[in-house]
Amino acid sequence: QVQLVESGGGLVQPGGSLRLSCAASGIYSIGAMGWYRQAPGRQRELVATITGAGITNYADSVKGRFTISRDNAKRTVYLQMNSLKPEDTAVYYCNVQSTVIGRYYWGQGTQVTVSS
Repeated sequence: QVQLVESGGGLVQPGGSLRLSCAASGIYSIGAMGWYRQAPGRQRELVATITGAGITNYADSVKGRFTISRDNAKRTVYLQMNSLKPEDTAVYYCNVQSTVIGRYYWGQGTQVTVSS
């Protein structure tokens, strides 16, 4: 079955860095991959996406601070987060597309807390 295993979340001080990883299994052909986040009391929002060709897209709020990348051989998507701010605090979810059936799958989420 499809599994998306996320890791790398945690507590960090403002200005610090974290790197999230999401490893996919059970998906025959992976297309776009991305990261979304949801803060308490707010809707889930896009953070960054990357296509199979490596084209990236970022939310304005993270441009210049976050970098999304992927390793197709490892079937893994990464999110390098630098210069973290308290407003980046949220549960971060990875999202992966199956190109065969056109369906998107979600990871279980990993908590990122930015606080002094």
